[in-house]
Formats: sequence, C-alpha cells, structure tokens
Amino acid sequence: MHYTCHSQCGSARYGEITFPSGQRVTTPTFMAVGTYGTVKGLTPEQLHHTGTQIMLCNTFHMMLRPGESIVQHQGHLQTFTGWNRPMLTDSGGFQVFSLAQRRRIDETGVTFASPIDGRSIHLTPERSIQVQQALGADIIMCFDECLGYPSTFEAAQDSMQRSMRWAQRCHAEQDTTHSNALFGIIQGGFFESLRSDSMYQLLEMDFPGYAIGGLSVGEPKSMMYDMVQFTTPLMPEHKPRYLMGVGTPTDLIHGVLNGIDLFDCVMPTRNARNGHLFTSTGIVKIRNSQYKNDSTPLDARCDCYTCQNFSKAYLHHLQKTKALLGATLNSIHNLSFYQHLMYSLQQHIQSNTLSTQLSDLLERFGLSNQDKKALKTYLT
Repeated sequence: MHYTCHSQCGSARYGEITFPSGQRVTTPTFMAVGTYGTVKGLTPEQLHHTGTQIMLCNTFHMMLRPGESIVQHQGHLQTFTGWNRPMLTDSGGFQVFSLAQRRRIDETGVTFASPIDGRSIHLTPERSIQVQQALGADIIMCFDECLGYPSTFEAAQDSMQRSMRWAQRCHAEQDTTHSNALFGIIQGGFFESLRSDSMYQLLEMDFPGYAIGGLSVGEPKSMMYDMVQFTTPLMPEHKPRYLMGVGTPTDLIHGVLNGIDLFDCVMPTRNARNGHLFTSTGIVKIRNSQYKNDSTPLDARCDCYTCQNFSKAYLHHLQKTKALLGATLNSIHNLSFYQHLMYSLQQHIQSNTLSTQLSDLLERFGLSNQDKKALKTYLT
C-alpha cells in the first residue's frame, strides 16, 4: 500500500492511497460501516453509487458469525460480500470498550462473553491478526484497548502501554506474504504526554499507516478536538492518517482541517434508519407530521437517488410504516451527503481555497451556528 499527498491547504491534505490490487482511493474520504459485511439495507451497487470508496467490517462480529473460515473458503471479504472495492477490518479492540460488562482483560488478551450465545471467547493480538488476514481486507488494524472516559492518568498509561505491547505482537504475527496493510493505533486517553509516547513507540514499529483511537468515547467535543489537534502533527506526513469512529459532519471537517485522511462512523446510516437526515438546510426529522403532505424532494441540492426520485411525503410515509425501503432510501441519502461533503473538501484542498471558502462550505452543507462555533478558529 502506498500513500501520495498531491496537494495541501494548510494542514488539510488531498491525496491518494494505492493498494497492491491496483485499486486507488482519493482522500480525505469517509468509510461506510458494514459491521456484518453489509451496510444495512444497501446492496454493494447502491453503496458504490453513494460515492463510497471503502467499506469497514467488524472483525469480532465476523469471527463469531459466519466465521473467518467460511469467508476464506469463498476467497476473501470482497468475494463473500460482493463489494469489489477496498475494505478495512477493525481489530475487535472497540469491543473492549463497547462490551465492557461482558469482558475481562489481561496481558494475553481479552475474554468476552459472546453476545450471540454467551460462550466464552478469548481474543488475543495474534488471533485478531490471524482472523483479519483470513478475512482478507486491504487494511487491517492492530488489536488495542479502547479506554472509556473519564479515566485517571495511571489507568490511561497502563492501558496505552498494554496496547503498545499488543501492537508489537500484532506486528510480529502479521504474515507479510499477505497484501494487507497493518495500521498502528495511537492510544493514551486524554493525556498529551501519553499520546506522544504512544506515537513514538508505534513509529519504531514502522507501520504503513497510523490511526487515532480512543476518541468519541463520551468526552466533551472540545476535548476530542484538542486531542486531534495535538496528535495529528505527530503522525508521519508520508503515510495515511485515520481517525477512528468519528463522527458528525463537523467532526469530519475539523479532522480534515488538521490533516486526517480517513474516517468511519455509524452515524449516517444509524441516523438514517431513525429518520434523521442530513440536508443542505440542516437536519430533517422525516417522521415529523410537517412532512406528511410535502411534495418537495428531501434536499433540492442533492443528486442522490433518493432526492431525485422521492418526495418528503413518501419518505415520511415509509418511516411511519417502518418499511424497509425507508431505511434504504434514507441511508442512500445520508451516505451521499457525507461523500458529497468529502468530495467538496477534496476540491477545496486542491484549489487551495478551503480556508477562505470554509464559511461558504458550512452554509452549503446546512451546518448549524453551534457547528460553526466549534470551528470558529478556522473561519477567516
């Protein structure tokens, strides 16, 4: 895997990731989350038409069902899912955080109670890499511990150092005859000295890409932004930078302004299924009665399949009746909105107008005064 930065506007980067398969991804980009090998309600072709370039799958859940051996028998994730474009698998580390009531951590790894049948599952750094390489994604992630907020310095230090030892084990376990690119994950809670130490240790291991983990875990937004601003400049300029599990359109813009290349989050699709839709005039809660007889498209500025073919009244009807089509059309729109945002950011970076046109960009994508306040230091 190779990353090339083609142009910059301040810290924001327009670049390209080239994979051994020859496939290329332009950055910054947003990765759609397909936890079980599918973005809920969308076919691979529908997902592609939203502008999505990479899909993310969850190693922990794919390991439980159907199992990596089933996927490997089919070839790899792309052949199994029908998504013949780049894929990333997380390591299972987020489940250390999200399944906190069902797990036990020690130096060897993490023991989980299966959310399916309750059986005990022991996931180690070595096992995580073995599963991810069997799944065959283009980018795989080190197994780490994602610490919740708040935490003490001592707890964050212990967790970070454990994650660094696990990263060394992941690095040693990786079979380099595979074409997967293994990314290291920066941890350290909300302590700058720990983030610096984590980055230094990961640089010694020389990964082809690096990710910022352990954010968006309940902390105030300003604290997350401060940590992104502190950590990103520590990351190598010649390798891709990934901000994990973040977030809102404002979060993406903030990340791009600080030099982040890759993002993922369940927000656009989860919100879509709940009828919360991103538009150029702000959030539309399509279930509200005001849209019952509204014949206008969801977003007049949007060229997605949903906006070009259906009215707010029909989307309201689908949401009220809990029709499967409603979740599909809503997801198509929200993902298209996110990808339109990323494409616009790419264009502004290439033309060196991101800083001067940022206010117009925020208006064009319907961001609120609160969102603008969060980015006020970048507005000229």
